[in-house]
Amino acid sequence: MSTALGTPTLEDTYARAVPGLVLPFTAAPAPDPHVVALDEDLAAELGLDPEALRSSGLLVGQVPEGVRTVAQVYAGHQFGMYQPRLGDGRAVLLGEIVAPDGTRHDLHLKGSGRTPFARGGDGKAALGPMLREYVMGVAMHALGVPTSRGLAVSTTGERVPRDTGPLPGAVLARVASSHLRVGTFQYAAAAGDADQLRALADHAIARHHPQAADAEEPYLEFYRSVVDAQASLVARWMLVGFVHGVMNTDNTTISGETIDYGPCAFIDRYDPQTVFSSIDHAGRYAFGNQPMIARWNLARLGECLLPLIDADSEVAIENATAVVTSFTERYDGYFAQGMAAKLGLAEPDDQLVRDLLTLLADQQIDWTTFFRARPRGEARDLFLDREAFDAWAVRWEARRDPAADPDRVNPVYVPRNHLVDAALTAAEQGDLAPFREMVDVVSRPFEERPGLEAWTEPGTGPFVTYCGT
Repeated sequence: MSTALGTPTLEDTYARAVPGLVLPFTAAPAPDPHVVALDEDLAAELGLDPEALRSSGLLVGQVPEGVRTVAQVYAGHQFGMYQPRLGDGRAVLLGEIVAPDGTRHDLHLKGSGRTPFARGGDGKAALGPMLREYVMGVAMHALGVPTSRGLAVSTTGERVPRDTGPLPGAVLARVASSHLRVGTFQYAAAAGDADQLRALADHAIARHHPQAADAEEPYLEFYRSVVDAQASLVARWMLVGFVHGVMNTDNTTISGETIDYGPCAFIDRYDPQTVFSSIDHAGRYAFGNQPMIARWNLARLGECLLPLIDADSEVAIENATAVVTSFTERYDGYFAQGMAAKLGLAEPDDQLVRDLLTLLADQQIDWTTFFRARPRGEARDLFLDREAFDAWAVRWEARRDPAADPDRVNPVYVPRNHLVDAALTAAEQGDLAPFREMVDVVSRPFEERPGLEAWTEPGTGPFVTYCGT
């Protein structure tokens, strides 16, 4: 629902359901805001008028009178170390929009100024990292991966100090089905308030997993639903070659959406040990570790839910353990089905896939290029040891479905890391043309178009990403 000017009606069901998990807070004023990116398709999905949005001030936190904006508090394991009080250090939740189709979405600002959860940061964001999150949301949505999405990026008219020097300040207006995280439950559980924990779980069930409400054991069914949603999500990451980079529990959603894009990237050559993040020194969040880390994070959620699952702690632990243990089978099933689609197989073949992954790793083959080339018979030319590929291809040919259309799931284009960096650097210097081209390319990833050959080429040499905080 929106006003005649296109400003949405912002509801606050989360803040009212769990007032102990939010802090009323407003965005810092932006002295000279200017919208540099706006997803008009997303605005239309939300029932908003793009032109009205551009001039309303909402995208930098100027909300209608009577709207209560809040910063959310949560805890989290960051690189395995528990932090009891994190929260929106540079963000505010403006409220919830109910779209014309009845779905509910959070409208959230990032880079909107210091809050009491800032932990020493300046609360601001630079333009480059906000554009990175925007374009990653565009790409992942177009690839069919559940994700938060950037509604807009606005410059603020300020310069923010960073290690490389002052950079243009910016605010990202982000949309997600919610910002509920494993870390939200960790904070609520640690507070020792049983009523608040139950209210949080009931809100999460109503908003994301309503079928659990009618189950015989609703909180156990809720846990099962979250585990399944995350198993599906991480399988999709792996299938498109996406590395999140910071899979902390406070970045793991209850909804099963990708959130908090920081030092993320897409792999070029296939290597399970790929790490891009400058702060992941031990490789905890390497590409191949993502399923294991997701399960670890979900185990932390299970610990929080134990008092709700059963009054008998031994029964609760046994039931929760069975659910989190099921993650591996669920993930394996989603990944197997996805790989069968990528290879055009009549049915999943785990051994064929394992042998392919070994071959890709040994010969350092570009992930995206291989799968797009395979249906066209061009993949052989990618390999130095062509006899090894030929031996695998004979087995593949015997299993493939001639009616399958792998092009519908294998993208031509992903955000190539070196081109993303070049576009963001140009944007920070005032040239937004490469960024706009990038958004156009990744918004139509399966459609091969002339003139975009550079977007099919992998980068060369090592690549490092930074959080941008």
